[in-house]
Amino acid sequence: QVQLVESGGGLVQSGGSLRLSCAASGRTFSSYAMGWFRQAPGKERDFVSGINWSGSRSYYADSVKGRFTISRDNAKNTVYLQMNSLKPEDTAVYYCAAGNIPTMSGRYDYWGQGTQVTVSS
Repeated sequence: QVQLVESGGGLVQSGGSLRLSCAASGRTFSSYAMGWFRQAPGKERDFVSGINWSGSRSYYADSVKGRFTISRDNAKNTVYLQMNSLKPEDTAVYYCAAGNIPTMSGRYDYWGQGTQVTVSS
C-alpha cells in the first residue's frame, strides 16, 4: 500500500515556474514507477510525465517536453515535477501516481488527491 500526497500547486503568471512534490508513505516507494497526470476542467486526465524506479529513465508528454522535468529522491520517498515556462493551457489539477511502468500506458494503482495549478495570462 502506498499513500501519496501532492503539494506545491498554486497561482502563477504565464512564463513562471512551480515545483510540485509528491510525498509517499510506505517502504516500497523505490520499487514503483511514478507518474504525473493532469486534468483540466471538462477534459480527461492526461499523462504528463513518468520516471522509473531508479530515476534513470523519464518520459514526457509532447506538450511539456523541454519545459517540465521529473525527478525522484528515493531516500525521501518523494517525486518532483519542476515546471518552467508555464502557459495558461497548463492549468489543471495535477496528480501523482505509483505504478508499474512510467509511461502513459502503465498501470497506476495508487493516486494522490491532486494539487491545483493555475496559470494566468
